[in-house]
Amino acid sequence: MNDKNPHIPVMLNEVLENLRLKDFATYIDGTFGNGGYSKAILDSADNVKLIAFDRDKNVLPRVEEFKRLYGERFIFFNEKFSNVLPVLEENNLVAQGVDGLVLDIGVSSMQIDNADRGFSFRFDSELSMAMGKNDIDAKDVVNNYDEKTLSDIFFVYGEEHKSKIIAKKIVRTRTEKPIETTGQLVNIIKDSVGEFYATKAVPRIFQAIRIYVNNELGELSKILEDSEKILCHGGRLVVVDFHSLEDRIVKRFIQNKTKSKEENSRYLPCNKNRFYEKLSFKVVQKNAILPTEDEVKMNPRSRSAKLRVVEKL
Repeated sequence: MNDKNPHIPVMLNEVLENLRLKDFATYIDGTFGNGGYSKAILDSADNVKLIAFDRDKNVLPRVEEFKRLYGERFIFFNEKFSNVLPVLEENNLVAQGVDGLVLDIGVSSMQIDNADRGFSFRFDSELSMAMGKNDIDAKDVVNNYDEKTLSDIFFVYGEEHKSKIIAKKIVRTRTEKPIETTGQLVNIIKDSVGEFYATKAVPRIFQAIRIYVNNELGELSKILEDSEKILCHGGRLVVVDFHSLEDRIVKRFIQNKTKSKEENSRYLPCNKNRFYEKLSFKVVQKNAILPTEDEVKMNPRSRSAKLRVVEKL
């Protein structure tokens, strides 16, 4: 396989350990990317099978390499991970459930480092930020959305407190000429909040637009809910996320699915008036697992990563 520009998978050892790899098992990599997790899983044993998903068509050359190397043990679908369950059902795959599902949430370094994709403020390129077949892209958002909607997107998805000021400047600027490049957007943000504050505001605004354009939080919520039907008894769900919005969703899901919900019932004695909802997962690690200091030094992208894992009951 071509590893001239290797992508370093975040917390790879921790992911593999918590997936609890075993012989003759089937796993799903919901975020294939450059195949870092997928390769390690497939290399763990000659009889392990892996089903990978990725909405980004740019991963297809890497997929072909995997097919040549791993043959029938590797299956790939160019789909969003919110479509994992319907794709499995439609193709009659693993009706009994899979042994592990791993998700690396957010934008990949492959996408950020590709100047043509418009994800990064480090390059002056055409605004896009679309991970796959999207109805909208970043250019649509900044040129067509009204001031309040833009402000809401920046505040909710970027947690940017100067969202109103930046939205107002965007709307005023686009009346003169369309905003078509990442460089234009960066300059607008700098003009609206100043050069010093822009060092924080620019990444927040880019993050907010990217999350909105790709419905990243909705995608995450859907695959988490579907994981109950995807995993078999004892199957592990391993999620690596990178910022508070994602992590909040993952934590809430884990809390809801691993803690009993109590309701009063008039059919039970007064001293035992609790009804316990059947739980679907158990906690494997109480707290999030963080990258080691050595990994952060070797791979700065891992700096903000958190790994959470639960097991299907």
